[in-house]
Amino acid sequence: MTRVRVSILGPARLEVDGEPVALPPLTTRLLVRLVAAEGEAVSVPQLRKDVWHTVDTGTHAEMRGRNEVQKRIFALRRHLDATDRLRTEQLLVGPRPTTAYRLVLGPDELDAAAFTRLTNDALRATASAAEGLLVDAVELWRERPLPEAADAEYARLLIRRLAGTYQAARTELVRVRTALGRPELALPLAEKLAGEDPDDARAVAALARVRSRLRDDRNGDVIVRHELPHLRTAVAVVGGDLFEQHDANLVIGFSDTFDVTVDDDFVISRTSLQGQLAERLFAGSVRDLDRALRRGLRTVKPVGVESVRDKPRGKRVRYPLGTVVAIPLDGRRIFATAYSCLGNDLVARSEPEDLRQSLERVWEAVSRYGMRKPVAVPLVGSGLARLVGLDRGQLLALIVESFVEAGRRLPAMTPELRIVLLPAELRRTDLSEAQHLLSGLTQAADHVQDRRDSR
Repeated sequence: MTRVRVSILGPARLEVDGEPVALPPLTTRLLVRLVAAEGEAVSVPQLRKDVWHTVDTGTHAEMRGRNEVQKRIFALRRHLDATDRLRTEQLLVGPRPTTAYRLVLGPDELDAAAFTRLTNDALRATASAAEGLLVDAVELWRERPLPEAADAEYARLLIRRLAGTYQAARTELVRVRTALGRPELALPLAEKLAGEDPDDARAVAALARVRSRLRDDRNGDVIVRHELPHLRTAVAVVGGDLFEQHDANLVIGFSDTFDVTVDDDFVISRTSLQGQLAERLFAGSVRDLDRALRRGLRTVKPVGVESVRDKPRGKRVRYPLGTVVAIPLDGRRIFATAYSCLGNDLVARSEPEDLRQSLERVWEAVSRYGMRKPVAVPLVGSGLARLVGLDRGQLLALIVESFVEAGRRLPAMTPELRIVLLPAELRRTDLSEAQHLLSGLTQAADHVQDRRDSR
């Protein structure tokens, strides 16, 4: 049987067997009107009034109107490929029966139904189970439901109910993430809810709770800091959360396919920095993050395209290692850099030279687009990228060394490079090699300055 998917959480869409169907505007409005009836039959006169904005009077006009509706119904039915989905009935309206049509979609064939079911299931579930359900529900929401209906009376109740469910889903997601000890993931959504309606006391209180929890949990201590005046910059190692560096541009490592699909078992893990990026800086919208990456990659020539057979999951277009996409966001930049190759087995691999090359490109992008803001970078290569040959301390030293070398070629890149490590990472990272490198640079700069002062 044909697989059908109707989406109304945003501009109406019809997909058949996974492929979008291009419907004429009038047919789309007819589909929207039938969906808004929520399984009830709608008479031909009512369809003519709501979709065609016409009231047929007289036998000939009524016949022409019925034929016009029937033509559009047949077109829809061809796509739906089942008379059980779009049924013809007779209703007693006025002195004689009239033809009516009823659209009956399965629970997985309408995004609004799936959205409502996921939210309701989450409200009954434990916090750990509810988080995934709520994330899935919120991701189904694209824009205001049923925009084709405008302010039509037939759609008002459904739109109001869906909007209320959306508000409930997001509010519950903030509560759940805070309860699970992940206030950093709850913060962007809490800020968005409070910003949308500053008079909503519950949203404002939820935001205050999240911020209070973050203040309690945050570790933002500066562990190492060296001024490098001859390069007009400084390098610091900070214990804290990369996404809490609100004054800084951020560097996020990606693979050569720039995948953003979040999946704990395949492609991108939810706990990775790439997985958190959409949640924490793009209000949970993977689509918005992907759109920003695709805009930045338009001018980059791919180096290859994998086949569906060889790489059934994730993106298949590969870009050169070292590619950097500078994403504007809230007056700063997110520098997304490809430093690893994602194999067709979905395992990312990288060599030290790959990372060094990528960092060189990052510093060039920072010099060009960074607006002289601080730059916060994680311990790139310490996660799931399988960087071979270097331990965490050596990775840290490589980042510092690469930055200093670039600083000699690209003066005034940034007032501060801030390498941010989570507290658990700090305990497992030997800082001595990076400290030795920075101390040597500081002493050399002081020696040069002393010689100048003695002249």
